[in-house]
Amino acid sequence: MRLVSFNACSGRSMDDGGTDPQRFADAVAATGADVLALQEVDRFQPRSGGVDQAALAAAALGGRHRYLGLVHGTPGEDGWLPAPDDHAPSGHEHEHDPPPGGATGDPTYGIALVTTRPVVSWHVLRLAPARGRYPIPLPTRPPRLLWIPDEPRAAIAAVLAEPAVTVVATHLSFVPGANVRQLRRLRDWVRTLPGPHVLLGDLNLPGRLPARITRWTPLVTGPTFPSAGPRVQLDHVLAHGLPAGTRVRGRVERLAVSDHCAAVADVDLPG
Repeated sequence: MRLVSFNACSGRSMDDGGTDPQRFADAVAATGADVLALQEVDRFQPRSGGVDQAALAAAALGGRHRYLGLVHGTPGEDGWLPAPDDHAPSGHEHEHDPPPGGATGDPTYGIALVTTRPVVSWHVLRLAPARGRYPIPLPTRPPRLLWIPDEPRAAIAAVLAEPAVTVVATHLSFVPGANVRQLRRLRDWVRTLPGPHVLLGDLNLPGRLPARITRWTPLVTGPTFPSAGPRVQLDHVLAHGLPAGTRVRGRVERLAVSDHCAAVADVDLPG
């Protein structure tokens, strides 16, 4: 089973700054993921062609997905608000995905979990954002700082039928301290779901720190950001309770879009 965490940066190319739906879909397809955790993914945003990027990703991999909008409007621009909490806390597999095209709606931005494996149930955890406003460097010329409030945060979990494992996608706060509290809350919540567990996401925590906080096993080690010359690992795949004899091959892979590299783990479970 191939597990991939990818901060998509709205599908933006670091080479030309553009967003092209087909280029995004091709980049996702190139991962060959059985489970894909997406962060910074757009739905009906003008900046990314007005498409549902999570649905495009699911179609590219031949899987199903759940998308969770966290921001209503466009992050970094005036007027964005927390997206309505209209996602049920849990659901079963008879709930169908929206189609990859043809639908329209208000622009949102958030996280998604895509899988090609059968799903028993889906679950959502909301995480409290940090309070106040914080500086975010923008990749403009010349660079400038934007002072913004922290975005809402959350996690999506899928309890898989085959293999029997719970996979979780998240994107934690960029605010130091807040992301540590969120990770501890998330770890405790995941433990209430059937094991073993795998957590995938941009945790905004460097290197070995997430493994030390959770005491979970890192499946991928290596810098993931920025994609053009990675210096720090922000994107992680952490596991808890994998059975003895599990074989893991982890790596970092630069894709055709985004300022993050993808964290990729090939996991062979015994039996």
